Amino acid sequence: MTSAARALIVEDDRSWQQLLSEILTDAGMTVDVADSVETAVACLRETPHRLAVVDLSLVSADHHDQSGLRVLDAVRLHDPGCATMLLTGFATVELAVNALTEHGAFTCLRKEAFHRAEFRELVSRALASIPPQGIVVPGSGKAIPDDLSKAGAAAKEETLPGLALVVEDDAGWRSILYELLTDAGYQVRPCVSLGEALGCLRREKYVLAVIDLSLVRSTASDASLWSKAPSAQDLEGYRLLVSTRAAGIPTIVVSGIATPAEIERAYAEHGIFAYLEKQAFDRNVFLRTVSEAQAARRIGSELDALTEREREVLNLLAQGMTNREIAEALVITTNTVKRHLKAIFEKLEIHTRSAAAAKAISASATDTD
Repeated sequence: MTSAARALIVEDDRSWQQLLSEILTDAGMTVDVADSVETAVACLRETPHRLAVVDLSLVSADHHDQSGLRVLDAVRLHDPGCATMLLTGFATVELAVNALTEHGAFTCLRKEAFHRAEFRELVSRALASIPPQGIVVPGSGKAIPDDLSKAGAAAKEETLPGLALVVEDDAGWRSILYELLTDAGYQVRPCVSLGEALGCLRREKYVLAVIDLSLVRSTASDASLWSKAPSAQDLEGYRLLVSTRAAGIPTIVVSGIATPAEIERAYAEHGIFAYLEKQAFDRNVFLRTVSEAQAARRIGSELDALTEREREVLNLLAQGMTNREIAEALVITTNTVKRHLKAIFEKLEIHTRSAAAAKAISASATDTD
């Protein structure tokens, strides 16, 4: 990290100012401190920053104050090359999602669950991220145009061996999953909370997600919930399953929640690829499942290249039909069927009818799951 990298701390509590300043200074950054929206905006206008750590409430006497969100908006307006982290003692799931999606925060952290090591890791990842609205050239105050920053992001994605998202609030399990996926050749993004994971999904494209259903310790705003067994409404992992399915990311659930109802719900409502129980976790089974998930993803991607008519021909071929039977079913000529098959073989890089049928059956099985 260069000495030119600056960080802005926006916090009205002196003890938190000192703690954050110490960590960021040790990380090699020059730190500015503001205790209100007005002083924060003045700092943003004066000089570019690479990171801003912002408290949600900047009025200590008002626990309902959310003026920190105004600071997040000011960063996007005045310093678009600055990554922002919201730090608060009044976090809710709705607030975290709002900060990430509406106010451009990199992540949302709870003060009551603050850990120095995790914060330092998040700082490093935030500094390595590419802001969506342009990158500020240190010392110039000027941003690279959006199209150039997007091109850089695309080039970065193309060089990744495969980006996997791991969402697990237990440090031991997070370490196990990280190790297994890294050894399997993936670049891994470990997350401990719903808010952090949603931020990652918003910024990057993933080829795989591994999610624990029970994330209550990382999202609950009431510390008393930590001692309670998670109920169905507490399983924040389900919110992530909605996002990973919408993004077309093969998802494996690794969870200590092993009731038949929850397992069936994950498959039926969220289309997960596999559900592995922590109580019976086996490394080899996990790695084999990961391999199968990626194979299914590749097949799905290959079939996306086919036209609607080619997919119809392929599905009928998989049912064992001859060219003449396919032609009669689709009311086309056998020569047209042959042309479609030639295109299918070329796009799927196969040479036999049996290989084509196998891909169609595999894709069908994945869609059913």
